[in-house]
Amino acid sequence: MTLVAVLTADVLLLGELQAAPERVANAPVRQRPAVEKKNLVAQSWPQPPQVSPLGRLRKPHLFVLTPQAFTMPLLAKVAKQRGVAALELADAASVTIDGKRVQTLGVDPSTFRAYTPKVTAQADALWSNVAAGDLAVSFVLGNDGGLSLHRQVSGPGGQLRVGAYATTGFGSVDALVSKQTARTLGLPRDNALIVSAPKTDTGRLRRALLKVLPKGTQIAEVNPARKAVAKLTPQGVVGSYVSGEQLATALQAAASKLGRPYVWGAEGPDTFDCSGLVQWAFAQAGIRVPRVTHQQWVAGPQVPLSQAQPGDLIFWRNDPTNPGYISHVAIYWGDGQMLHAPRTGDVVKMAPIYMRNFAGVVRISPQTAAQVR
Repeated sequence: MTLVAVLTADVLLLGELQAAPERVANAPVRQRPAVEKKNLVAQSWPQPPQVSPLGRLRKPHLFVLTPQAFTMPLLAKVAKQRGVAALELADAASVTIDGKRVQTLGVDPSTFRAYTPKVTAQADALWSNVAAGDLAVSFVLGNDGGLSLHRQVSGPGGQLRVGAYATTGFGSVDALVSKQTARTLGLPRDNALIVSAPKTDTGRLRRALLKVLPKGTQIAEVNPARKAVAKLTPQGVVGSYVSGEQLATALQAAASKLGRPYVWGAEGPDTFDCSGLVQWAFAQAGIRVPRVTHQQWVAGPQVPLSQAQPGDLIFWRNDPTNPGYISHVAIYWGDGQMLHAPRTGDVVKMAPIYMRNFAGVVRISPQTAAQVR
């Protein structure tokens, strides 16, 4: 069992392959077929455990992972740092669930709920189901990865019921269980810490914590905000350089995977999820991009869809449990077309761009990507 992978910075480079803006602007743009709204929480157990009412919401800023369990002296070192307002302990590990390696947190449902997005935090039935022993999975894992509500899935300790769709807001974390259930799954105890520090520079706080916490500690900013980006010019982004040949290589690599199956969490070379396909294709040209959608979203300047060029990344917000969360990415191909890995049961394909839940277009830039932690 490996510890949860904490997000790190990856460098992105800008491609120079041009597309005629007027062709993009006039290309047909189709709506994605409406998805029938589903209940986000499974039926409650007959006598669900009591969970404390939601109190004050806490915005999480840093996710800290240590090689060993947090002790009171270590927690005191974190708490006394300037700007730290609240702390929440959790258990963290990568767990095999339904044959998939899933980044999982064991939490106290009564207290952890305050650190999640509002829609998730307010769902009393959701947290009661988690307290009763259910597995809560992200909407992306549930919807795209094929883990439907009420389904019994295999885990290290036996069968678990999928009791809710619950986006945590913690990047690559896609599953929640109670701390009691975490014991049956074999998760290490209290090796993760969520830090809320709304009135301080998170980058500075991260550096300060790395100095006082044990060697091997990993710290990531939670859903980093878009920061200042390099200036766009008609030629691209100032200071960025990727040859047209490199970009053509990335696009050809992506096209070579048409028809390959979508598998949630897959990074290639034979199966892919949406962001895994993006990362793999650009890697074939020697270009490093971040692994997950919300990192890729902040890895360069936004451009209007009418000015999109082949190789730009297109994003959507499809998650009703966290409407602001970036949950899907595709590679723009030109003429209103995109190449993407859609969801479980589908394959890598070319398709018309759809506008339902459309978030925007990003042109990858190394300067901006270097700021992503």
